[in-house]
Amino acid sequence: MKDIVPAEIIENKIFLIREHRVMIDFDLAQLYGVPTKVLNQAVKRNKKRFPPDFMFKLSNVEMKNWRSQNVTSNPSFKKGLRWASTAFTEKGVAMLSSVLNSERAIEANIQIMRTFTKIREMLINHKELKDKIEILENKYDAQFKIVFDAIRELMAPPEKPKKRIGFSAKEKRAKYRAVV
Repeated sequence: MKDIVPAEIIENKIFLIREHRVMIDFDLAQLYGVPTKVLNQAVKRNKKRFPPDFMFKLSNVEMKNWRSQNVTSNPSFKKGLRWASTAFTEKGVAMLSSVLNSERAIEANIQIMRTFTKIREMLINHKELKDKIEILENKYDAQFKIVFDAIRELMAPPEKPKKRIGFSAKEKRAKYRAVV
């Protein structure tokens, strides 16, 4: 059976916010094939099923960061959002399957849960590999230090980019004066 949504697309819609892997209501609604408003209404009608560890509202800063991760060619495009979006943890996404009963929502939810499981397994394997490398490093002498340093560098998460790109007006004037 062909997947409704490729796993790569789902993986790109999972974000790390407040130390939780979450999916945003807008992205989930797209995957389920329903308007965001319908998804949020279903959640409101079933509020008892969604405690704080299942979902939370994004702050303005988190909303801005989420939008910046979803780069678009139109800077005025705000994904049609007037209010803060809701972030659903893995548990919250699982619970959504009980409130959205369309065939597409059920199939998409199965694929999303498989993707969350795959990510969790990759992280566990990554930790196991790191532990094994540390054991080997302690076992061998300094001649292998370069190898272990290179492996550790490859395993390290990518550095966060600088917040600001470009020059401020003050820096531009200073640079211009230095040239003249």
